[in-house]
Amino acid sequence: MTDPWDGPGSQATRSRTDRVPGQRGALPDGTRPTGGRAAARQAAKGRGGRGSRRAKTAGRGKRVLKILGLCTAVLVLVTAGAGWWFYQHLNGNINSVSLDGKGGTEKADAFGRTPINILVIGSDARTSKTDCKLGGGCKTTGVQTGYGNADVEMVVHIAADRSNATVMSIPRDTMVDVPACKDSNSGQSTPGYYGQVNSALEYGPSCQVATIHQLTGIPIDHFVKLDFSGVVKMSDAVGGVSVCVNNNVYDTYSHLKLSKGTHTLKGEAALEFVRSRHGFGDGSDLGRTVSQHIFLSAMIRKFKSAGTLTDPAAVYSLADAATKALTVDDGLGSVKKLISLAADVNKVSTKRMTFTTMQTAPDPNNSNRVVVGSGAKDLFATMANDQSLTTSSGKKSSAAAATAKPTPTATVPASQIAVTVENGTDITGRASAIANSLISQGFSTGTSTANAPSSATTTALTYGSGDKAEAQTVAKALDIPGSHVKAGSGTGVTLVIGSDWTSGTSYPASSGDTKAAVSNANASTADDSKTCAKVSQYKTVSLNGIAMTPSQAYAAATNKPDSDK
Repeated sequence: MTDPWDGPGSQATRSRTDRVPGQRGALPDGTRPTGGRAAARQAAKGRGGRGSRRAKTAGRGKRVLKILGLCTAVLVLVTAGAGWWFYQHLNGNINSVSLDGKGGTEKADAFGRTPINILVIGSDARTSKTDCKLGGGCKTTGVQTGYGNADVEMVVHIAADRSNATVMSIPRDTMVDVPACKDSNSGQSTPGYYGQVNSALEYGPSCQVATIHQLTGIPIDHFVKLDFSGVVKMSDAVGGVSVCVNNNVYDTYSHLKLSKGTHTLKGEAALEFVRSRHGFGDGSDLGRTVSQHIFLSAMIRKFKSAGTLTDPAAVYSLADAATKALTVDDGLGSVKKLISLAADVNKVSTKRMTFTTMQTAPDPNNSNRVVVGSGAKDLFATMANDQSLTTSSGKKSSAAAATAKPTPTATVPASQIAVTVENGTDITGRASAIANSLISQGFSTGTSTANAPSSATTTALTYGSGDKAEAQTVAKALDIPGSHVKAGSGTGVTLVIGSDWTSGTSYPASSGDTKAAVSNANASTADDSKTCAKVSQYKTVSLNGIAMTPSQAYAAATNKPDSDK
């Protein structure tokens, strides 16, 4: 029988008839047993005890490995549990509301990609003690109910190919037609009226979205709403936002007080900056939109900085703050969906993000209000038709085109595609011009021309069964948007030139003129870190009952500390 203590390579086996330790047979006096533990101990002594030490070391090693294994298993379980808890915690933070289909539907391009359009809403509601403290105005009303007014409204457009983005502010003082709405949560409803654009939020976020969609013609897929405390949480989560002012400023209404130069704003100071409408520009909401663009550009640069997104503590703080601060539509109502949106935004370079303010004109009936101005329709059209405002042509930038990933379905070589081009206009030679352009780009010499059966007002590219990839290749070559590409009943690929394409060999991106779109729109890009917010030179504030400029108020308010102190 092999003793179980002989070494790690042995195996302890006993038959049912073997004696177990403690059941020794009779032995002569002075005779030691020749097997079992005694023999092992005796043998160890004869070797100077080294076997014993080896045995003890091996035993300890096994115990250590077992403990390490248990600790590792526990750590994995705890980490996984914490991750799941964190994920559920973040999901639980999010408050979502249905859009009820009021924002329209975005159309895919020729490659099945769709732009993203989000309405960002900054609410003035004081629905908590924190918001009452931050915003003031609750002394007589107390904590309020409802959604409040949309004092900040920005339409964020992310291109279908994710190569560029446009952020358009709509001044809160704009007079518009508000459509008939009913909030599914509160039951508040309106048959529709003519009024200030920010008032539509009183009937729910979906009504605000419907109002902006009706005004601009831009399909609005999603909305994101923040209140006062949300701005504070977000600015704190990123460790503050760096902004610059070109002069000393004290807005006695928002309480922003800063000296000339660059400042890192957190918490209430950040809120004071984005709320200030008397401190910048002409003291109206128009000047405020520009300073908000400066703030948001700086925040986006901070988001994209390596230090923010690679620091686990910063990411946790940011995710927790964002989910607590936001009210979103159902389409963004989970951590997974918000992460996907963040990834789409992150694909766009800051130099390809354009910030603009909708052009306005004075309201002839009210000097304190504005109406939609000249150029605004071009700005709306460029966004609705997925045009870039970072290139003069309105098309995707060459840099973005060079880095864009090819669409897997558009793999049919142009040389294998013959297109039937039909002229649906009254302009002679239009079909031939387009056909020759295709052939010069490498399409099959079998490309042919004909007159369309009838006049066409809209250009259409149709394809037969199994020919979708061919049509996508043609659309890409001619810059034809996806809304003009559809399945047909015939075979092959047929292009009918409509009266919306009367010249040139590339389809006109839209009726929107990109130069007109940015004219008087205070356009800037998110990579601009040198522009300072321009302090108002008008007497837009009041201190001790005396009207003065924000810089004069700064000099006079010696007892009030600066906002960033």
